[in-house]
Amino acid sequence: MNRIKKLIAVALSAATVASVGVIGGSVTAGASGTGAGLAEYALNAYYEGWSYEWGGSSPGAVDCSGLIWSYCGGDRMDMLNDAQSNGMDWGYVSDGVPRVHGLGLSRPGHVGVYIEDGMEVDARGDEYDMCYQAIGDGGWNNWDCWFKLTAVTYPTTGWETFNGNSYYYENGEYLVDTSRTIDGTTYYFDSKGHSSKSPSNSSSGSSDSDSSNTGGSARPDNDSQASTASNPTSWSKGSSGEEVTKIQTRLAELGFYNGPIDGEFGEATDAAFRAFQEAAGLTVDGVAGTDREILYSENAPHAKVEATEEPTQPEETKPAEEEPTQPEETKPVEEEPTEEPTEEPTEPENIVLAQNGDFSDFVATIQGKLSELGYFGLEPTGLFGDYTEEAVSNFQLANVIDVTGNVDTVTYEKLYSEDAVASALPPVTEEAAEEAQDETPEVQDADDSPETGSAQTEEGSAQLPTTGSDFAATASQSVAKANEVTEKALEKSSGIVPNAKTADVKRTANIWLWLVIVAAILGIAAFVLLKRSKKQTRYQRYLAKKKKMSAKAQLNTRW
Repeated sequence: MNRIKKLIAVALSAATVASVGVIGGSVTAGASGTGAGLAEYALNAYYEGWSYEWGGSSPGAVDCSGLIWSYCGGDRMDMLNDAQSNGMDWGYVSDGVPRVHGLGLSRPGHVGVYIEDGMEVDARGDEYDMCYQAIGDGGWNNWDCWFKLTAVTYPTTGWETFNGNSYYYENGEYLVDTSRTIDGTTYYFDSKGHSSKSPSNSSSGSSDSDSSNTGGSARPDNDSQASTASNPTSWSKGSSGEEVTKIQTRLAELGFYNGPIDGEFGEATDAAFRAFQEAAGLTVDGVAGTDREILYSENAPHAKVEATEEPTQPEETKPAEEEPTQPEETKPVEEEPTEEPTEEPTEPENIVLAQNGDFSDFVATIQGKLSELGYFGLEPTGLFGDYTEEAVSNFQLANVIDVTGNVDTVTYEKLYSEDAVASALPPVTEEAAEEAQDETPEVQDADDSPETGSAQTEEGSAQLPTTGSDFAATASQSVAKANEVTEKALEKSSGIVPNAKTADVKRTANIWLWLVIVAAILGIAAFVLLKRSKKQTRYQRYLAKKKKMSAKAQLNTRW
């Protein structure tokens, strides 16, 4: 009997603990850590190439909040609200981020870790995994708030070590661009806060806020993190350094990349590396890890080059052969082949990044940017549907891009460029589409007009010409309108500088388009004129007949 009572008591205790966790509305853990430790932990996760897994909180596979929770524990569901409720320091990123390692960063539905010098790390999604990028560098990095985590200890005054460098904190922030004499030794701190020398007294390596606490068991020691951070094994969008420069150089040699060799793994480098992976039959993820072995090998694939322009180049050397008396004319023939390999291989393949039917966070980002430019009036959902396709098509049309409705690399780069053209029309919404259908005017048939042959004269209705000269004037005005439209289209296209063969083809196409428009307008004018003439003839016959009947009626009355 006593044994049964003990079992019941244990069960009730377990149920009580579980109910407290449920009622609390958050998942907590008892671990803790330091700000510098969290920053090193997140940076190490990036260099080790951890994958994104929704709901994951174990080293190697985490989501955005799982990255932080796997190191220090604390609140798992709403870290910003937890920090505010517990009186922790917080503020808006637009007002500046304090010089503190390991701060939390927040935006709706997403969190990240502040490293230092304007850089952050976050587990972004299945398509990106771990990202290391500057704050405000487009899209996902437009953070709203910074905050101090309740499960992390931050120093106020004293020495702190991060990523192999020594920092000195005063009033809760590490010093930059200054010097301090501490315990009789003068230290200089650069723009990033790095001390010119390590602290002479080992006891001064901890701050008055117990920043030496190592925190959660998942965090590796500083030495292993520094070693891993200095030797990354993979590079992706947001990375930088000598290896990125090497990757860009090799991609340019293979014809996939034509951007600047600056050591920054940006949008253009990401698109070029994805094109290489697709050409090599590799997994297209934009991550330069073991794929670099194929990239640097002799069997690496080259970008596809259009061969239609090659036969036209040798023909240009014929005039030099017809005049043998001028030996200097052979120099241009030697210069031309040197220009060919620098132009043709540098055109990267235009890859479709998103299209109708896709569903991802990347699509939601595109929808948000389209909404910002005034092309998309719905709430971003991540689903690439008909409204998104129409908004992309309108953006491409306004920015003189091939209208496909798909988000390719050219459209994506233009979308996030400084000279992207905003919409001059209302954005695409469900209500706007329905109103456009309801407000479509009904066209009245010409046969329903009064028998006088003229158009309606009621207020708000346009009058049609009734004589041949009026129709001729209307036709000439329509032709003038067509000329204006054609000239504007040619002015727009003049901004694009194609090669000679493509320019001839487009010029011929524009002439034919203009002729078709003029012929159509003249045809419509002739048709309306002919129909109006027939109607007037019928009306004249009617008047003659009526007049004749009236004369006969007068004779009858006399008789």
